Amino acid sequence: MLSRRDAIRGLTLTIGVAATGWAGRAVAAQTLTWTPTALAPDQARLVDVVAELIIPATDTPGAREAGVPQFIDRALADYYNKAQKERLLGGLARMDADARAAHGDVFVALTPQQQVELLTGYDREATAVRGQTPDDAHFFLVLENLVTVGYFTSEPGATVALRYDPIPGAYHGCVPLSELGRAWATR
Repeated sequence: MLSRRDAIRGLTLTIGVAATGWAGRAVAAQTLTWTPTALAPDQARLVDVVAELIIPATDTPGAREAGVPQFIDRALADYYNKAQKERLLGGLARMDADARAAHGDVFVALTPQQQVELLTGYDREATAVRGQTPDDAHFFLVLENLVTVGYFTSEPGATVALRYDPIPGAYHGCVPLSELGRAWATR
């Protein structure tokens, strides 16, 4: 059975693959407008391009506009332990090494189609090793999860991409229990 995590992961990569036809021009490495703390500048540019490929700008803001690369940098600097950080940084180094081996240049210099081919390969690898503990997770799963969490917890992700309701439902305080009836639960 397909888990929610797998569905979201597949959906985000599919959206990125489908959108690269017209969004590919916008995915090219840009000059950073922020200063990374945990990532080197070349790693930050790589994260920027990959995040935008996973969640590109469409009729909603993309990962870049939502500040996902900065979120990932902050997560690595402030929350990830040494082993988690090394796994992700090793994965980023592998992405550049694989890009050089396959196409003769670093990942951010490749065409969007070449970038998507590499990401699709990592996605297949990550799916093949699914079921491992989070400590053994494939680097691409870690990166995809960071992109997804960073995007949907950002203001543009939560208010533009998702329907935002700051106070769901009306608040009726001090209502007698007899008016409410039985409580409900889900299974």
